Amino acid sequence: MRSVSVLGLAAVLTGLGLSGAAAQPIVFDEIRGGLYAHSIDEGSFDASRIEDANVELLFSIPSLDEVTLLGQLRPHIGATINLGGLESMLYAGMSWTVPLGDTPIFVEAAFGGAVHNGELEGAEYPMRDLGCRVLFHESLSLGVNITEQASIMATVEHASHGSICEGDNRGLTNLGVRVGWKF
Repeated sequence: MRSVSVLGLAAVLTGLGLSGAAAQPIVFDEIRGGLYAHSIDEGSFDASRIEDANVELLFSIPSLDEVTLLGQLRPHIGATINLGGLESMLYAGMSWTVPLGDTPIFVEAAFGGAVHNGELEGAEYPMRDLGCRVLFHESLSLGVNITEQASIMATVEHASHGSICEGDNRGLTNLGVRVGWKF
């Protein structure tokens, strides 16, 4: 494992309350990537909407493993890039990965924040009015560990402002498949 010093990640961790005495060396733990269908909440799944590329980096902080009762809590940073000219976002937060018993199956919930390049208001379809430049970002995954290093997961991610700013709050929901590689 390699230690990583990322100023932006340190700022996120400080904002999440992981500064001071609780701060520990951050270790690069896993990389994930995959494809998403963009803006699936418009109705049924449409394969023609598969136009987002996702990449995510996960890190471990040894002291978090000591306080997490179930599973593993890890900081993450990532990007979902739309290849069709629609909304893209950069995000960061915390992921909580929970194994399902003695099986290779796991579930994961993530929460944090995102910044996007989409419209705030007055967007023309298929763009979305997102209301604020900074959004909440959450995701949920169901995955399978194929080996000790490799995994595959179905993931749904959502970003919206949660009514903390004025303007429309249409949000953005993407659905896809990712593969992960642990170091």
